[in-house]
Amino acid sequence: MAVSLALLGLGSKYLDWCEDEKPIWAVVFCVVTVCADVSFFSIGLGPITWRAQGSSLAISVNRLVRMFLGLSGVMVMATTFFYCYLPETKGKTLEEIGVLFEDQDDEHRRLIVS
Repeated sequence: MAVSLALLGLGSKYLDWCEDEKPIWAVVFCVVTVCADVSFFSIGLGPITWRAQGSSLAISVNRLVRMFLGLSGVMVMATTFFYCYLPETKGKTLEEIGVLFEDQDDEHRRLIVS
């Protein structure tokens, strides 16, 4: 974990030094070091409170899988929320957008959106 975080710090500093264009390899390097840190935490310090080796292995795999599936679930919920509850404002004037977000009845709001 310490090596992963140190490499992440160096990668972040390098990205800070790049003023105009961020090299893609440096961005990928930072993402890989974050994933490495999470992986090492899940097999090292993460399950340290669990006594049995079988339990710690199960918890490690659960944390590793659950994190990314959990983030995927949050992303699906956020996309659904944005799609259902936040209207599209592209091509609308400021006056139309102002009316859209004022407290008015739903029928008037539906007329403006469509």
